[in-house]
Amino acid sequence: MALALVYDPRYHTWNSWSSLMCEAYAAQQLSINTPEEEWKQWGAGLKAIDVFVNEGIPDPYIYENWQDWASALVGAVNQSTEETAT
Repeated sequence: MALALVYDPRYHTWNSWSSLMCEAYAAQQLSINTPEEEWKQWGAGLKAIDVFVNEGIPDPYIYENWQDWASALVGAVNQSTEETAT
């Protein structure tokens, strides 16, 4: 079973964080250089990637900014990883 990789968004700009995520999931062809104003659409695309489908990751549309959503995403993936390890 593949584990999801999510970079911690702290100390990143939108461009640097989303670029890291695009690199990590290059095979899924996430949209590169998506403007920060369109982060929710980009997040919905990330949520649809097979490795995340069963992770229960948060819906980006319920967050006001990408940093809060990305932090929640890290928490959801870490929680899932911890449950898998036990």
